[in-house]
Amino acid sequence: MSQELLSYIRVIEDFPKPGISFKDITTLIGNPEGFKKTLDELEALSRDDPPEVIAGIESRGFIFGAALADRFNCGLALIRKEGKLPAATFSASYELEYGTATIEVHQDAFTPGQKVLLVDDLLATGGTAAASADLIEKAGAVVQAIDFVIELDFLNGRDKLTKYKINTLIHA
Repeated sequence: MSQELLSYIRVIEDFPKPGISFKDITTLIGNPEGFKKTLDELEALSRDDPPEVIAGIESRGFIFGAALADRFNCGLALIRKEGKLPAATFSASYELEYGTATIEVHQDAFTPGQKVLLVDDLLATGGTAAASADLIEKAGAVVQAIDFVIELDFLNGRDKLTKYKINTLIHA
């Protein structure tokens, strides 16, 4: 979509380790014009078929998810790291480079059949997004689309999400 947004993102070489070119979105969300343009573009992706709820993935998905929930006048469900939610949860585990991680969502975050827009800042390997989509489906809701601000194309994360509509604003 918009490579113009890339100009708002700071790139830090060799972070967090040598060979990594880290895309730092703090400069994007810290710039009112850049943040607004990002939200405008994300909103436009679902304007013709608005979601009934937004699901934001911890933690930067919360930033974009909350703002979009306000724009669409719908609720926000939080997908969090294991042990962070106080009520009954569904959980899903996924593979990391070294080991596994688990995420959770409240069991009452969605109603059966509800259209959910899943939002995160970055698509890398796709593991977190795939596990998050699994949680939404465990709750009986429908993943309408998954929106990302940035996609690291060389990691092929999209390959783990082939059954979903994927929208990305910036390809890097």
